[in-house]
This record gives sequence, structure tokens and C-alpha cells, in this order.
Amino acid sequence: MIPIDVLLSPAEQETLRHRELSRTACAVFDVLRATTTMLEMLARGAAAIRPVSEIAEAVALRRADPDLLLAGERHGLRIAAADADGIPFDFGNSPREVRTAALAGRHLAMTTTNGTRALQACFGAQSVWVTAFTNLAATSRVLIHPSVQGLLLVCSGTGANPAYEDILGAGALIDRLLTEAAAPPFELSDTAQVALDAFRAHRGELATAIRAAANARRLLSIPDLAADVPACLDTDRHDFAAQLHPDGWVRRI
Repeated sequence: MIPIDVLLSPAEQETLRHRELSRTACAVFDVLRATTTMLEMLARGAAAIRPVSEIAEAVALRRADPDLLLAGERHGLRIAAADADGIPFDFGNSPREVRTAALAGRHLAMTTTNGTRALQACFGAQSVWVTAFTNLAATSRVLIHPSVQGLLLVCSGTGANPAYEDILGAGALIDRLLTEAAAPPFELSDTAQVALDAFRAHRGELATAIRAAANARRLLSIPDLAADVPACLDTDRHDFAAQLHPDGWVRRI
């Protein structure tokens, strides 16, 4: 049996450094909005995205490569030049913002409050996948593979708290895996069962359920960002998986 576990809270990510992950595939969710935005960047032709934890890391990468584009947010808003040693960020953390951007062949560094940190926390895993509602089918396909002996779904959360939209995303992926595997060889942890039950309880009213989440309510209260919420629920918009490689760059697979 292949175990599936889910980390529901950002606080649990600290435990990953003490966890043996060399035979475990990690799928990281930051539905609102980091992983959704990264997938949109790759769909627009971006060559690779470097997730970093701190603004200073992104700025240092830009200074080393002036052609590098910068993306990121703090408190949900695009990082201002005043907070980045005078260097303006090209994008915030909005999938809609990058849908019309000229990104073909470009490299980006991205820093967000939770999502990029969650991705970095998974270094050392057998593989790390950038996951959202917008590429569920493609991600489930790469995870149903003989080399995968364990699955860990990581919910990035909001601030220090769990994020309901990420839990629903993890549940949706588990539902796909159970449905699509020829003979589902999976064993769910209690937290995986919680995520699956939450998704199945709301699958017919997913948009309504997510609009009630704390992060969605905050975004919906900001006129310039409100439309990001439905954009992040465009299920299977992208038919590709995205992997964080050992060199630190996310690329389309």
C-alpha cells in the first residue's frame, strides 16, 4: 500500500527537515495564490521559476541576472521597491496579472508569504510538485507511477494558520488518485481522510465553500484582487505538471 499523508498547517512544515522523504513525492498547494500563479507563468511560456523565502534572496538573484523577472507579495500585495532595496517587482502574486504577460523563455524569482516557503521545505523529497486546482489531472497522472512509494500533500496555509482552500485542494487530488488508479493501492492517514471528506462534502459547491475561507474573504474584500478567487478555481485549466527540481527551479513537465 502507498501511504498518503497531508500536512494541514504551516507549523507542521518544520517537521519535514527531520522526516525521511527520499522515497516520497510531495505535492504542494497554495491555491490562493502562489502555486496557481506559478502554473499560469509556466503556461505563458516561462522557462523556470525560482521560489525563495525572503525578499532579499529575490533581489540578490536579480542583481546577479538583470534579465531575471521578480514576482511576489507581502500581505497579499505586490512587493514595493521601497521594501526591496529600491528594486521594483515586475509582478505580484496574481494568476490574472500574468495571463497576458510576455514570459516566453523568461526566468523568474518568486517570494510569497507561504507558498514559496512550503516548496522549499520539501527539498530532499523524491520529487516536489507545484499543485493547484488548475492542474489536478496532470498532477495525479505523474503521481500514479511505480516509482512513487509515498505521497505527502503539503497545504501551505495562510500566515501561521491552515488554509481551507488548500485542504480542499489536497482532498480533490486524493479523490482523483483514488478514482484514476487502476487498482487504488493507497492507504490514507487521518489527515488525508479529513481532506478527502472535506472535498467530497463540498464538491458540488466548491466555489461557495472556498469563498467562505479566511484567505478568500480577504481577497474578495480587495477590489483589485477579488477576481483572483474564481480564477484559482478554474479546474484543469492546464494540462501539465510542474516540478521543483533539485537545482531549485520549477519547470513545466
